[in-house]
Amino acid sequence: MSSLGKDLMFLIMQFCDEENLKKTAHMLEQESGYFFNMKYFEELVLDGNWDEAEKYLSSFTVVEDNKYSTKIYFEIRKQKYLEALDKHEFSTALDILKKDLKVFAQSNEELYKEMAQLLALDDLRENDSLALYGDALTARKGLLGDLQSVIEANPLLQGKTRFPQIKKSRLRRLINQSLNWQHVLCTRPHSQPHIDTLFTDHKCPGSDNMQAQLSSLPPSPVAAEWPRERDSSTDIPVTIRNHEALSDQALAEEGRLFVDVRSTEHIIEEEVSQTVISTRCQASRNEPPIDFPSTVERVLDIGLLMTSMDFHPVHEALLLVGKLSGEVEIWDVAAHKKLFRREFLVKSLMVNRVLWSLDGSLFGVAYSQNELHLYDKNGNSFQKKLEIDAHIGSVNDLAFSKADKIPVVISCGDDKLIKVWVAATGAKLYTFEGHEDPVYSLCPGLKRNIHFLFSISISGEIKVWLFDNEGSRVTYCAPGSCRTRMAYGSKRVFMCGTVEDGESYLVEWNGNEGSVVRNYQLLSKGSSAVVQFNTCLDRFLAAGDEHVIKIWDMDSDELLAVVDADGGLQARPRICFSKKENLLAVSAVDGRIKILANDSGRRFLQEAAFDFGDSAKCLTEPFSNLSVGSNNMEATNVSKIVEVSRCQSMLLASEVKTNLIRRLVYTHTGSGILALAEDGTHLLWRWAKSGEAMMKCAPRLWQPRSGLLMTNDLPDESGDVVTPCLSLSKNDSYLISSSGRMITLYNLLGFKNMRSVMPSPPAATCLLFYPPDNNIIAIGMDDSTILIYNIRVDERISKLEGHSKRISGLAFSTNLNVLVSCGVDTQIVLWDSITWEKKKSTVLQISVGWLASDLSETNVELDKDQQHFLAVHETQLAIYETATLRRVKQWTIANFCTRISHATYSCDSRVVYAAMRDGIILILGAADLAPRLEIDPSSYLPPHLSCYVDPVVVAAHPRKPEQFALGLSNGGVVVIEPEESQGRWTIKNHLES
Repeated sequence: MSSLGKDLMFLIMQFCDEENLKKTAHMLEQESGYFFNMKYFEELVLDGNWDEAEKYLSSFTVVEDNKYSTKIYFEIRKQKYLEALDKHEFSTALDILKKDLKVFAQSNEELYKEMAQLLALDDLRENDSLALYGDALTARKGLLGDLQSVIEANPLLQGKTRFPQIKKSRLRRLINQSLNWQHVLCTRPHSQPHIDTLFTDHKCPGSDNMQAQLSSLPPSPVAAEWPRERDSSTDIPVTIRNHEALSDQALAEEGRLFVDVRSTEHIIEEEVSQTVISTRCQASRNEPPIDFPSTVERVLDIGLLMTSMDFHPVHEALLLVGKLSGEVEIWDVAAHKKLFRREFLVKSLMVNRVLWSLDGSLFGVAYSQNELHLYDKNGNSFQKKLEIDAHIGSVNDLAFSKADKIPVVISCGDDKLIKVWVAATGAKLYTFEGHEDPVYSLCPGLKRNIHFLFSISISGEIKVWLFDNEGSRVTYCAPGSCRTRMAYGSKRVFMCGTVEDGESYLVEWNGNEGSVVRNYQLLSKGSSAVVQFNTCLDRFLAAGDEHVIKIWDMDSDELLAVVDADGGLQARPRICFSKKENLLAVSAVDGRIKILANDSGRRFLQEAAFDFGDSAKCLTEPFSNLSVGSNNMEATNVSKIVEVSRCQSMLLASEVKTNLIRRLVYTHTGSGILALAEDGTHLLWRWAKSGEAMMKCAPRLWQPRSGLLMTNDLPDESGDVVTPCLSLSKNDSYLISSSGRMITLYNLLGFKNMRSVMPSPPAATCLLFYPPDNNIIAIGMDDSTILIYNIRVDERISKLEGHSKRISGLAFSTNLNVLVSCGVDTQIVLWDSITWEKKKSTVLQISVGWLASDLSETNVELDKDQQHFLAVHETQLAIYETATLRRVKQWTIANFCTRISHATYSCDSRVVYAAMRDGIILILGAADLAPRLEIDPSSYLPPHLSCYVDPVVVAAHPRKPEQFALGLSNGGVVVIEPEESQGRWTIKNHLES
């Protein structure tokens, strides 16, 4: 067949596929021998349709063609034979042995005899080489992994496994071009031509003379004038008027029918109704959003087929990869190097899922048969920490979460069970039962500080669990009642699944009502593989489908754009975003992974490759020491305290059980510590004997004889976001406090509730006594206003407006007579504290690559001279001049391990104590905001707490610059000082360092 004839055959195959004439398309593939449809062949193998698989294969090659063909046929027939034995269909197995496998006996008689001996076994697993044979589906997946490489190496199939790159609906387009050409030659072309048939040439009524002239024209359309290209920004058909200029060359390039003729005006009325094709074409022309990672920056050649991958939550250059062969690898995508590899000894097992823990200190591997492995860092590599016999059959998914603040790993499997294991020890905490089918996927969640878990079975049954023994709380059914995965984005739930007939769906899901909110369009049909999807930047949904990455705006069901990653992607590629979502890993054919990036990701890859140098450094140094921010200090300049003897710590005892500590202050005399917990409970410790906070003498939890507790009222609606706040009067006698409802004035001597004012909404989010007058307080509100209020006479003095979101920090300077305020909007405003007029404002500059959430607080604290103040945000620390709001120092976390929980000046303003979210305490020099010391959680917490308790808030002693206290996530408070022999933190200035 000629080249154009071959092209035409491909166009017909494409047309059949688009018209859902699948059987016809596959028949053409076989009869022409031009295209070996690997996707279709994989479906036949996975479905166990062995006869049809061999029939399809035989159209391209037969058993004796070459060694590759022999291998393919042998593996298919062997699997067919083993499945018959496993079902105890011995007569069928014997028939397969005699008819199908006999042909291989001549080349390997011993193997044939060994296979024959399997007939004598009650269970084929009694044979040592088949001891770990799993279920049929797992074995078929493993078979596909072996066959793929053999098929690609077979010279008879080379070049036939990839369909040519042809634009959508190419055959229709050629027909439209022909009709346009015929219509132009009509004597009296109608503005709305009517097309009755394609069997004869088109002619408008009254055009006979012109049509007669066609016989004298050259038969080839190449010499003819062609319609002009229409505006590529629209798919609306444009009617060709009489004798319009038509000037593009036709089919000029290599005579290929695939080459697009730039002029196609759809004049067939019926074509307008094909909105699906139009929308998909439009999306393919749309540029992806500028902040979506869409440019290929790296290509990793991992060899065998990848089954799962995950970016490290802290060091985004590290990509964890699991393979069909059971291997696990870690790649540095910036340096293009493999850093770590582990191979499972049992060859028949494949990796179902790999996942980093929440802090990246360990990773888990779920295998296709029984096993769940956990690896943690050991020196310059990773070592297997735990090997858990988790489930009977396949371990289908895993997840990390916290149960009662204990880090846990969760697994699910074919045995219909979900199990929760302590990540540190492998001890089983819970077993969740209730699914009627194998559990396919897991999705942990967090709401109002409560950890919970979604689980979805292969039949689409969704259950919601809390970490207890009370069973599932809710049961839903996924839209397609099929294999489904779930993801969170912008506080919304999304689900994607594939039905048995190959049709896939992607929806936004209302978790409260169990209903579909939005159904996203244009996922393909006809593939048994489940679509891989995820959320991006809390704005987009991305899914791997039809050899491309499809993108939707979360708020629209129409396809937004398509990314092809320079071609060569798998039919339904796996995708994985980095935690900052500036990198995207996507699986490609030939055992490759493409790394896509946006502008921020491109800069990160360049800087990471330069900074890391030797990629092995990522694994030989502690993750928390790779970088310490924009001051460009080396990690070696940070003196890490890792021994308890190097610092003193004291956990404060409490008989009152509370939860997470949200606010913490020392009394002004330094003889007590006051804490406010998430549940509204206040705790006050006093050093009664010494009169000041001493490490040698433990303080006592103070309670009046009446046994009263100071407890704030909480909002009626449990879903409301609560921002607790408090402030102490100068004489330590009174406390104002709020936990999202009333503002309450307490007498600190007897814990008496003196007065409650200003019920919410709006709620108070920040409170501060006015230093010159204890009767006046400043109140930052949830509605972004600041009230100056006389609490004694219950009178508002002034209302300050200048922020756009809730207030999170206030500070009075009596020396300058100003009030400094800050909010969640990252704006800092300076107010005159006499006239209460706004003087100046500035905005905290968020570092490139960091996204501040709606809950990101900014706090401010004046230094001892009140000439400067410290601004604390989760992404940075900054020092400003109070009078001018000019920023004089800044330290950003850059590639540091985690974000900042809270920070404060020491009482002499010489250092800054910063609590990080991973438990690390940084001590920075205030002169240059450079980190000098690092305190590990194991130094200030006992071993049973240091692995899962984190610092939330930090407070500095008002008279002892070396002492500070931490409010903890478990409701505890710990006081920290340097070791007694040292007496003080050894802080050198920048030049000395």
